[in-house]
Amino acid sequence: MARRKPTIHEVAHLARVGIGTVSRVLNNHPSVRAETRERVLLAMASLGYSPNPHARRVAGGRSYTISLILPVVSTEFYNRLLEGIEQVLSEERYEIALFPIFSPQRLQRYLESRSLAYQTDGLLVASQGLAHLLPDQRFPTERPVVLVDAYSPHYDSAYVDNYLGGQMAAQYLSQFPGEVFAIQMQEELDDFMGNTVGQERIAGFRDGLGQMGRRLPAEHIFVSRFSAEGGRLALQYFMQQAKPPYNIFAGADLLALGVLEEAERQGLELGEQVRLLGFDGHPWTEARGLSTLSQPIEVMGTEATRLLFDRIRGYKGGPRARRFEPTLIERRSTQQRSDG
Repeated sequence: MARRKPTIHEVAHLARVGIGTVSRVLNNHPSVRAETRERVLLAMASLGYSPNPHARRVAGGRSYTISLILPVVSTEFYNRLLEGIEQVLSEERYEIALFPIFSPQRLQRYLESRSLAYQTDGLLVASQGLAHLLPDQRFPTERPVVLVDAYSPHYDSAYVDNYLGGQMAAQYLSQFPGEVFAIQMQEELDDFMGNTVGQERIAGFRDGLGQMGRRLPAEHIFVSRFSAEGGRLALQYFMQQAKPPYNIFAGADLLALGVLEEAERQGLELGEQVRLLGFDGHPWTEARGLSTLSQPIEVMGTEATRLLFDRIRGYKGGPRARRFEPTLIERRSTQQRSDG
C-alpha cells in the first residue's frame, strides 16, 4: 500500500508555524526570519514533504514560471545567459519556459497577446530589436517585462554597451602597425527585428579609429553570418585587400575562431602577421590564446532576472537600466612572440 504523502498542515504543525509561513518559505519570501525558515525546512525534511506545484498555483494565483523569448537556444552566449537566469530561478523555486524565435512567422505569434509566453508570472526578452516591432514599443501584456542583452526606455533592461566595446577594440588595435579590418556579424532575422548588436560594435570601432586618426575603409569590413566559417572567409577576403600584418576586430569570438583556423592553414604567424581581437569572452578563448572583449553574460542574466522578480513582487517604479561594460583580455593573438 502506497505511503500517504504528508500535507502542508502537518509541516506547519511540526514547525509550530502557520500554513502561510510554510507557503512563504516555499516561495523563498524575504520576510521569513532565518531561524523560522530553518525550522520549516527541517520539518519538511523530517516528514519527506514536497510541494504540489498545482497547489502552489491555485493558492498563490501564480504560475511560478517565467517566460524567456530568445532568438535561438543553441549558441554558447544564450547557454551562458540561461545559466545566469537559472541561478535566480533556483533561489526563487521558479521554472522557466523557453520561447525561441527561429523565424519571422514564429516571431509574429509572440507579438500577439494570445501567445503562451504571456501566460506566466513575468517575461524576459533576450532579443534586442523585438520591442521595436510593437506598437509604442510595448508588449501586449500586463505582466512584468524585463529586457536582457537589450535596452528600451519603456522597460527594465540589463545590457552590455556594444558601441563602447567597439571603441575599446579600436583604441587597442590602432597601436599596431599595418592595416585594420573588421568582421561584422549579421543574421537573417537581424534586419527584420531591428537587431543592431553587430552594427553597434562596428560603429564604435569605426568611430574609435577616427578618434585615433585612423579610418576603416568600407572594403575592410566583411559582413558575415554568425559562424566560424564566416571568420575563415573573412581572412581570405582580407588577404586579397592587403599584405600582412592584419589587425582584425572580429565582432564575436566564434567569428574569431574561424580567423584563427584560417591563419593556421595559411601559415600566418598569430600575434605578428595576424593580430586578432574577439568579442564575448567565452571560456574556450583562453586555451586558444584569443584576445577578446569579455562581457559578463551570466551576471547580465542574473541581474535581469532579479529586476523581474522585483516587479513580480510589486515594484512600481520607473524603468531601470543596468549597463555593463566589456573588459579587454589580452592574449597571444595580439602579442608578438618573444624569442628570448
